[in-house]
Amino acid sequence: MELRQLRYFVRVVEQGSMSRAALDLDVVQSALSQQITRLESELATRLLQRTPRGVTPTEAGLAFFREAQLTLRHADQAVRAAQQARLSGTVTVGLAPTTSGVLGLPLMQAMRTRYPDVRLHMVESMSGHLTAMLHARELDLAVLFDTRLHQAQQATGARRWDMAPLLEEDLFLICAHDRREGPGTPRGRQLPETITVAELVQEPLILPTGPHGLRSTLDTAFARDRVVPHVVLEVDSLAMVMAAVDAGLGSTVQPWAAMGRYPDAAERFQCARLTDAPARRVNLLCSLPDEELSPAALAARVVLADCVRELVTTGQWFGTTWIGEQGTSTNA
Repeated sequence: MELRQLRYFVRVVEQGSMSRAALDLDVVQSALSQQITRLESELATRLLQRTPRGVTPTEAGLAFFREAQLTLRHADQAVRAAQQARLSGTVTVGLAPTTSGVLGLPLMQAMRTRYPDVRLHMVESMSGHLTAMLHARELDLAVLFDTRLHQAQQATGARRWDMAPLLEEDLFLICAHDRREGPGTPRGRQLPETITVAELVQEPLILPTGPHGLRSTLDTAFARDRVVPHVVLEVDSLAMVMAAVDAGLGSTVQPWAAMGRYPDAAERFQCARLTDAPARRVNLLCSLPDEELSPAALAARVVLADCVRELVTTGQWFGTTWIGEQGTSTNA
């Protein structure tokens, strides 16, 4: 017995006519009659009496009609209860500083709109620290970059946590604009629009240390081109890296998002895009396996991916290419 059959039967009794009920239900009369016949066969009793003027319920049909109405009301109440029940719980999401500068606020806003009863716990840290937290089950979700971990997990089939590609980011050599003014003040250099990894050999670089995803990506690119980088500072804090660059202590290699927290970035910094294909940062949406995630965390994972796709395809996340499951879209 199906709810559809109950709805058909109730409407036929209410209309007192197969043809009028079929018109009201927007179904073919023969299909409606067939469903009523199946219902009567299942119950092994006659529910409707056909007359020249239409149909009337038999005694059994009248009893069934009252119970069917009650069942349908309960079914409608169950649907409304399910629709009105809002997802709740706590979800812990880890983002690296460059990522949070672009994604953090849109993600919080989207979660507040779509799941207002879900409490979001945001953690900003370097990717190496986020990796350790995810391994320790201190995070539900994180956006990570360490391609070596990705490759190792693919090779071994390890299932410590799940990964899905999100986007690729171009990397840029970033240095400070020379803002000194006055007669006789020497002009600073002007970066070209693009640069290769090999051309960084003499560049005084300020970079994060080895365990973090960006550094592993760069080390791979340096090794491929047999470049020994001239690292003058190692700093595991994006804010301090950019402050040091702004102060003229050196240059850095970062995605465009590293400048996202500076409203006057165009006046403070200049940048050149690295053209070498391996010198790109792959962003991975990493999470605990599905069986370890709460319904709220599963929902947050979908919202996060939706936010990233929206930021990339609308041009709000510069220098990125969407590589998620829904196809590719490049933002120059």
